[in-house]
Amino acid sequence: MQPKARKAYVPGLAALLVVVVAGCSGGSGADGAVTDTKPGGPTTATAAQPGKYRTLREACGSVPRSMLKDLLPGAASLPEDQQAKTYEGTASVTYDTDRRVGCSWKATSPDASNQLMIDLERVVSYDPAVSDADRAQAVYTTKETAAGLSSPNASGTPSGTPTASGAGTGIGTGTDTALGTTPGTGAPSGSGTPSGAPSGTPSGGTTPDGLEPRVLDGPGDDAFLDDVLARAGAAAQRRTVSVVFRTSNVIVTVRYTEQSAHLAVVPDSKELQDKARGLAETLNEQLNE
Repeated sequence: MQPKARKAYVPGLAALLVVVVAGCSGGSGADGAVTDTKPGGPTTATAAQPGKYRTLREACGSVPRSMLKDLLPGAASLPEDQQAKTYEGTASVTYDTDRRVGCSWKATSPDASNQLMIDLERVVSYDPAVSDADRAQAVYTTKETAAGLSSPNASGTPSGTPTASGAGTGIGTGTDTALGTTPGTGAPSGSGTPSGAPSGTPSGGTTPDGLEPRVLDGPGDDAFLDDVLARAGAAAQRRTVSVVFRTSNVIVTVRYTEQSAHLAVVPDSKELQDKARGLAETLNEQLNE
């Protein structure tokens, strides 16, 4: 009878199995958070919360027809088919409509030309330690600073206090010529500035008291208003009112412009501001539906 063959024992293999089992048991917590097993006690690194908004609604359909009729009075005299096309607006060219959308409208009457633009940007943070809302607040603060304004949250300066004059952007074509020295930009700079906006010099020297560029209490979590009066071309006067606000991780810009057809007529600051703020409130309500 032949003796039974003995099983080979490999000490190195047993040690390797112990290391593998130990490694598997200490890699991550039960909830998926990464656990630090360095000396000094275990710690858990928690990723920042994602933004409230994961998508954006279609921009051109966001402005009610009743508001468009009020914002674009020149459209009322157009033939019915041209009216419909005017109210449809022109969508902004974007590469990801879940991240950014926009739309613009324009109409001309015998007294003035009006132009409206809205831009909605959903901010996403690529830093796991920074939430989408915090990243959006940083982007918003950049815009507010570019407008020559500062808020208590940003720098401790009282709300609505202009800090310094500087160049900015305005809606329309050509280069603006300043009529005054009050700070303001007409359009914020930074990652949220719509492409194609021409440069210009801030104005507002004839803006009535109480209607100067300023930080607003609403809509949204943070908001400011800019008011720029400038010359368009040789003589016509053009006023651009911008309202920019942040709601969680979405930043919205409303820009409303009126260019007078008469040399001596200055577009009314209060009227344009009221209309721009009314639209901003409507867009904020839609975000919170």
